[in-house]
Amino acid sequence: MSFSVSLQHRYAGFTLDASFDVPAQGVTVLFGPSGSGKSTILACIAGLLSAQAGRIALGGEVLFDRARNIDVAAEARRAAVVFQDARLFPHMTVRNNLLYGFRRSEGDAHDFATVTDMLGVAHLLDRRPATLSGGERQRVALGRALLARPHLLLMDEPLAALDAPRKQEILPFLERVRDTARVPIVYVTHALDEVDRLADTLVLLEQGKVLAAGSLHELSARTDLPLLSDRRDAGVVLSCTVDSSDAGQTRLQFDGGMLIVPPWSGVRPRVRIRARDVAIATEQPVGLSIRNVLPARVTAIAPHDDHECFVNLQLGGTFLLARVSRSAVVELGLAPGRDVWALIKSVALS
Repeated sequence: MSFSVSLQHRYAGFTLDASFDVPAQGVTVLFGPSGSGKSTILACIAGLLSAQAGRIALGGEVLFDRARNIDVAAEARRAAVVFQDARLFPHMTVRNNLLYGFRRSEGDAHDFATVTDMLGVAHLLDRRPATLSGGERQRVALGRALLARPHLLLMDEPLAALDAPRKQEILPFLERVRDTARVPIVYVTHALDEVDRLADTLVLLEQGKVLAAGSLHELSARTDLPLLSDRRDAGVVLSCTVDSSDAGQTRLQFDGGMLIVPPWSGVRPRVRIRARDVAIATEQPVGLSIRNVLPARVTAIAPHDDHECFVNLQLGGTFLLARVSRSAVVELGLAPGRDVWALIKSVALS
């Protein structure tokens, strides 16, 4: 099932002209700077804003088609929205906030218990929103959205108002929702750490236009997208599985080899390997403290600035980026097709 969006809308001083067609499964993250059109697209998907032109379809269901005069009412779209601020009813307990949408859905007591346990809010049911932390309020808002049994879950920068510790507190719950909710999720953010943890599909937006759309690994490996490649933490995100843990380290398996990292929790780890943390050797080195020495092949070299280049490396079915000096490229004789070794410090992957 695919999720197809094509929208054209004009405000004073801003024009949205954005189209993408992505898998409906998992989390689609709309990523870009403030003012790029992310929240406008989300409002159109939710039915809170009718675009001047365009079409929105989820699988075979057309939610909006201006040319055919189709505009399904917001409440009929069964799209639950979680905003930056939790927007809980202050006069209601947590229990009654959660039950607000639940009573109108087809859920049962098992659904209620499952969601409250998954989000860790079962012990908060008799409290009121004013007594909760920011992270707790967002978890309750997420629970209320899930208990409405939506066909589509929309999240508009839900962590933007939280400080760093509260963000780290709630991200594991969002991962749990991604892995268990079985409902398409569209997530808006301009924070790369949220992209790394949650995205299955990434849509890059700038000034109202889509720069690129595709899998997180595919887009993070590209060097022609300044929105990603110009960042100091530019690099590739790998989805891994835990192979083993012992002696204060974890081995993560990916499509192309094994990574040794510091102790890791979670069953679906993702690792950002920053280009600046990848070194290249033309011969297999010995006697190094670097734990990850992986065979690779150079597939492309692209200039980054006057002094550095991005070197694209292939390891099995996986691609990495290394950022090295132009002089190193010349001195090592790096060129597409050359077999090399990629060196990555374990501590850089913590």
